Amino acid sequence: MTIPRLELSGITKRYPGVVANSDVSLSLMPGQTHAVLGENGAGKSTLMKIIYGSIKPDAGRMLLNGQPIQIRNPKEARANGISMVFQHFNLFDTLTVAENVWLGLTRDSLQQVTASIVDKASEYGLDIDPTRPVHTLSVGEMQRVEIIRALLTRPEVLILDEPTSVLTPQAVEKLFVVLKKLASEGCSILYISHKLHEIRELCNACTVLRGGKVTGVCDPSQESNASLSRMMIGAEPPTLTHHASRLGAPMLRVHDLSLAREDQFGVDLRGISLEVRAGEVVGIAGVSGNGQRELMYVLSGEDTRARAGSIRIGEVDACGLHPGARRKLGLHFVPEERLGRGAVPTLGLAHNLLLTRNESIAHPGFAGGWIRIGPLQAHAAEIMRRFNVKAAGPRAAARSLSGGNLQKFLVGREIDARPRLFIVSQPTWGVDVGAAVQIRGEILALRDAGCAVLVVSEELEELFEVSDRLHVIAQGRLSPSMPIAQATVEKIGEWMSGLWNTEEPARA
Repeated sequence: MTIPRLELSGITKRYPGVVANSDVSLSLMPGQTHAVLGENGAGKSTLMKIIYGSIKPDAGRMLLNGQPIQIRNPKEARANGISMVFQHFNLFDTLTVAENVWLGLTRDSLQQVTASIVDKASEYGLDIDPTRPVHTLSVGEMQRVEIIRALLTRPEVLILDEPTSVLTPQAVEKLFVVLKKLASEGCSILYISHKLHEIRELCNACTVLRGGKVTGVCDPSQESNASLSRMMIGAEPPTLTHHASRLGAPMLRVHDLSLAREDQFGVDLRGISLEVRAGEVVGIAGVSGNGQRELMYVLSGEDTRARAGSIRIGEVDACGLHPGARRKLGLHFVPEERLGRGAVPTLGLAHNLLLTRNESIAHPGFAGGWIRIGPLQAHAAEIMRRFNVKAAGPRAAARSLSGGNLQKFLVGREIDARPRLFIVSQPTWGVDVGAAVQIRGEILALRDAGCAVLVVSEELEELFEVSDRLHVIAQGRLSPSMPIAQATVEKIGEWMSGLWNTEEPARA
């Protein structure tokens, strides 16, 4: 019989208040694409980090090509042919793409590494400029960097943690071609994703975790989305109910917004006009790096350079207003970057709750200018309960949460503020299938309650589920709006290349 490329037995990892992995066993064969499936907080990422040497297990044994091995750090993992693409990126913001790839991977010159990046990017359809500083990249572009860096190591074991979470359908198709080719050449792939259709298409084995324990092993190609969901969360996810919208007054009006990029690697915004009314969800689709980042900055108030009168929240000219002032007008915002912009990594969840609150918003944690810790923690705990956030408690540091659980808390924090205008970027990035349905349901509930909602997402399936109208952003320009009943994947894909009739009047 063929010796497993990687074999785990009895892997256990405990943290204060939680057992992340409990007696986990897994066998990965040469050339196999093996899914690790489970809801947020099930222990998937912890297990992958143990394999990669980022975390030391409390108990258990690992065999590589039949030989016992202890991986003490990622450098040893890479030396033994194991590479990993993390869900939360391990990139230095102040360095370029090429410099990030160069660190720790090779003794080649920077020029050679730059040439290798260009070749790999071209070969795999993951276009990226190796000279760009990482801080100028969108989340989707950062993910491309991580994937290219892993592929350049020519791994025998490739670990992918939510690799398609912010990739477009076209980019996902190209990535799957690459992964299938790697597997045919003998590379063994461990694949974490909450997208069940991806797992069924790509993977030929699957280990299911629930609460840190293995609850099942199967061939996902022989399963349905419903049966995989039952194995993962014990039930099928509920279906969304999308009622006809009841339009109210305009809550966000953007008129002929043009804005020069702040750095040489950004995107100029050109003549953008859109309107979001109370009681509707407007979606914006597009390939990462086409102006989404710049548009979100200017709408949230992080960039206040917009021409007077070009952005109105309700009846107020919001140009020049900082994020706090816009919150007082009823705008609440969820950025695509969870750690650093959405949450302070070292602060507990309760204190992160305060970041988007002020005394103009009724909150039990405020009293006469003082912060009341007890009510604040109780409020954070209630958000955790409502959105099923798995963490050690309201004092848990934001960086200690899995990506999906932190996303649930951030979305819950802003929805809990009862916004009049809700802007969210990548709302279900990295969350499990049950949580994705819940978040999308909460977005629709906000809309039905009269909130105006703007959703920026690279998941077309998500936009089709929640949107009443769709725009596409390409090269800093915004397409006309399209009623969701008239939208097709083919049409949206065509518009992502900027191919729309610019003479067609957009709905303001």
